[in-house]
Amino acid sequence: MINDLSQTEENYLKAIFHLSDDENNSISTNAISNKIATTAASVTDMIKKLKDKDLLVHEKYKGVRLTEKGRHNAIMIIRKHRLWETFMVEKLDFNWDEVHEVAEQLEHIKSPKLVDSIDRLLNHPRRDPHGDPIPDKNGQFPNLIDRLLADCQVGDSGYIQAVKEHSTPFLKYLESQQLLLGNHVEVIEFFDYDDSFKIRINRSHETIISKKVSEHILLT
Repeated sequence: MINDLSQTEENYLKAIFHLSDDENNSISTNAISNKIATTAASVTDMIKKLKDKDLLVHEKYKGVRLTEKGRHNAIMIIRKHRLWETFMVEKLDFNWDEVHEVAEQLEHIKSPKLVDSIDRLLNHPRRDPHGDPIPDKNGQFPNLIDRLLADCQVGDSGYIQAVKEHSTPFLKYLESQQLLLGNHVEVIEFFDYDDSFKIRINRSHETIISKKVSEHILLT
């Protein structure tokens, strides 16, 4: 991992990684601009800097993709972010809706020894507090098999393993509906009018959730 990257450069690498469906997927300047909430001109300048450091490949009219080195750096940033979130929830009594912004700052710490020590202290967790997979120190993600609640049919059931949206309002909404990681969910009715679901949580509490909510909950 490159240790002389600025926080802004690291944020770009992470954003491009999240925008990529696979290693060969090219990402447009506009997509990066929207993801980071900055101007296209700023993105163009940063692309040149990252390309000069062999972290990006830039093809005219096609966009950019991470090199192997760029991808590894992005994964290590994600690893730090998710380990810090896990550490704050498990050891410092933070709620899952309180950790993202703090982890955005802590992910830029440069000490691999510190990160690996936290990993050992937490007994090498496979998921963070939102259920996202945590890559190991070699950059390998655990093989986790999840499915969207939105793809379930009436009668299907499973345990909530992850949520795709991490905003505080969304996480607080999930808490109010008892839609927490580890809870059992069963689909008991589907409404064609608005594609909403009626679900049973932990085999007792029933509630109706929108299609939008169901598209952000992963079951196993």
